[in-house]
Amino acid sequence: MFLCAPQGQRLLLSQVAGCVFPLVAMLLLLLFLLLSPQGCSARYDPTWESLDSRPLPTWFDEVKFGIFIHWGVFSVPSFGSEWFWWYWQKEKRQPYVKFMETNYPPGFSYEDFGPLFTAEFFDANQWADILKASGAKYVVLTSKHHEGFTLWGSKYSWNWNAVSVGPKRDIVAELATSIRNKTDLHFGLYHSLFEWFNPLFLYDASNVFKTRQFPTAKSLPELYEIVTKYQPEILWSDGNGNAPDTYWNSTGFLAWLYNDSPVRDTVVTNDRWGVGSICKHGGYYTCSDRYNPGHLLPHKWENCMTIDKWSWGYRRNAQLSDYLTTEELIKQLVETVSCGGNLLMNIGPTHDGRIDVIFQERLRQMGDWLRVNGEAIYGTKPWRTQNDTVTPGVYTFKPKEETVYAIFLKWPISGTLVLGDPKTIIGETQLIGHKGQLKWVSLGEKGMTVAVPQLTPNQLPCQWGWTLQLTNVK
Repeated sequence: MFLCAPQGQRLLLSQVAGCVFPLVAMLLLLLFLLLSPQGCSARYDPTWESLDSRPLPTWFDEVKFGIFIHWGVFSVPSFGSEWFWWYWQKEKRQPYVKFMETNYPPGFSYEDFGPLFTAEFFDANQWADILKASGAKYVVLTSKHHEGFTLWGSKYSWNWNAVSVGPKRDIVAELATSIRNKTDLHFGLYHSLFEWFNPLFLYDASNVFKTRQFPTAKSLPELYEIVTKYQPEILWSDGNGNAPDTYWNSTGFLAWLYNDSPVRDTVVTNDRWGVGSICKHGGYYTCSDRYNPGHLLPHKWENCMTIDKWSWGYRRNAQLSDYLTTEELIKQLVETVSCGGNLLMNIGPTHDGRIDVIFQERLRQMGDWLRVNGEAIYGTKPWRTQNDTVTPGVYTFKPKEETVYAIFLKWPISGTLVLGDPKTIIGETQLIGHKGQLKWVSLGEKGMTVAVPQLTPNQLPCQWGWTLQLTNVK
């Protein structure tokens, strides 16, 4: 306990500890440490070995469900993908080339979309209400995608930011303020390390990243800027540009983030910090887009996925069949949580700042389901088995309460639910959202049967999935 004090103070404290009744000495030491301006928080070196030893702040595992928001200049053409610029001008994919030739005059550049990113209907308070209604506990906004356009007035993105061009508003600040004032959601920011067509990045790439003009002048200053100015609790890095973490100085930045930044005690980070870091280094693992391993992982992970099956940004040409149904989204949520992950579900707003009604519907329906079944999601841990061996469904667990939750997605019309993994229940069996205990019969090593209430669809406690609460399960 003396290690945080200077050497002379450590000697004095040792003498006090030897001369005073031990309990009093301990109280004096504790008081000293609490009043010490430097405290005793761990310091991390700029190495992966040291950074990876940092415990993940506990709040992240408890919340389970977040909303991703992909919004930027790509929301103006809103065609095909948020990778519109790359597919049109670099890969010259025919649908994108034809779209531009048909709808825009010759010589129209991607930069010309900037002033058309108007956001006139963007209402941060309305967004906060919608996000809160979803049952999500954190939100991650794309502060800058690979196009390089920043949603705040970055001094490192001259004339290519939302304060100088288009909305002429600080989108990041407005949403951060509303989220913090109107909800209990944790606020996070996505940031792309690289930019497709930035001349400094292209110069470094042509030198096989032996020069570092782009991260020094652009990417790293932006990261320090958004952390200091907006204090996000999630920093979602992306887009390594095929460059190693040494090019980005990722370990140096993360050491500052964990040691000295204003969010050093609460911030969580992902694993996309350079070639070779994904699914290997960082606070939690994403491994790949739409990552859903289907089994328990030894490290905290996140499934980032999209309601629109084919795009992260808004698409005007999307069809109804392109959107995941609420049943499919809940299936993704419960499978992810049962295997120890968080679900980060993405929406793409329109260029004028609206969350399209189909996204609103999906978000609110997720919230409706979580209002009934949320206790089986928030604050849970993986159980000894993640899915049932007989009936399609998954398990979650609250150790302190000795409660197992069996989540099943198809209502048993027969009136009997067969569970293959719980062997014996010493406590109670209940259907969440329905009063009274349920009768059950042990099948020994084959599990158990549970008699579910005979309810009409209108009488069911919720749609899209149901939860049995089992206490003292063996």
